[in-house]
Amino acid sequence: MNSLKTLKTRLGGISEMVDYDGETQRLRDLSARLGRNPLLVQGSTGNTSVKTGDTLWIKASGQWLFQADARDFLAGVSLNAALESVREGMDVPASAVLWGAGSPSIETAMHAVLPHRVVLHVHSVNAIAWAVREDGPRQLVARLRDIRWQWIPYCASGIPLAKEIEAALRACPTTDVFVLANHGLVVCGESCYAAEAMLAAVEARIAITPRPQPEPQWDRLDESAAETGWIRPELQPVHSLALDRASLRITSQGVLYPCQAIFLPDTVAALLRHRRAAAVRVIEGEGVLFHPNCTRAQRELARGLAETAQRIDPAAPIRYLTAAEVSEALDGPAYQVGPAGDRALSAKSTGYWI
Repeated sequence: MNSLKTLKTRLGGISEMVDYDGETQRLRDLSARLGRNPLLVQGSTGNTSVKTGDTLWIKASGQWLFQADARDFLAGVSLNAALESVREGMDVPASAVLWGAGSPSIETAMHAVLPHRVVLHVHSVNAIAWAVREDGPRQLVARLRDIRWQWIPYCASGIPLAKEIEAALRACPTTDVFVLANHGLVVCGESCYAAEAMLAAVEARIAITPRPQPEPQWDRLDESAAETGWIRPELQPVHSLALDRASLRITSQGVLYPCQAIFLPDTVAALLRHRRAAAVRVIEGEGVLFHPNCTRAQRELARGLAETAQRIDPAAPIRYLTAAEVSEALDGPAYQVGPAGDRALSAKSTGYWI
């Protein structure tokens, strides 16, 4: 018998698990902590998992990490079925979910191929500030010299990313940390405690002090808000998108990572024709306004974009997503945007369904 014993029962059609060694509960607690940190997670981005025997317990698609205490936060996926899907080059199907009401995250394949018991995937603004640089791998060598890490060139989430991780592991099976170009950070460990400690160690080494920004033009923003019915954000960091010249240039000249294209096409001139509905208005030299229908996911991702851009060296060579990669993010099956509204942040909240 595996030292971790789980009792699976059916209550009202919803599968639940009694966790005897406490690791799935620790994953919930850790997930909630991560989800409350806007420098690590924005909206429904990021995902976490723990393996117990042949079951991969992973954040269900569309869930928000800060709501990790929700009963259907975790989906119990057959690890063997997930690995078989990777071998066949197919996305992990809903039929692989053994327990729970949720659908498998698009990142399930990546979590499955990693041998570590606990896997944390976050959209760290510090990590992304390095991950969008053409010279990112060289810049991180010294900073992460005492950590077993690898750089993963950009590829779409799902099977392509899982295959890249597999290849990286064949080259160095002991890797614990993966910096995903134009995407984020993956940190692994044999327990929630070990994974969280590794994440803290990585964040300390790659931390970047954001550039200071001028004070928003509050009076002008209030006038614009009164005239248009748009909303002035109270959080000052998001206004750096309009006030910090380097941030404005960096974010407007191309797409840094998929979430920018999916949620914030208003910030990139070349993507205005793709936007579903204007959500964010960047007024150069004054500040930012949100449309009344701007979702919580969009507001959080706008702040994440601002925090990231403030940490990118203005002289750094930027590797933007290519036109093909942007099209894949906007139109491909790997990413979905839910219906308008946050649905009270329920399981299928508007967000990056990962």
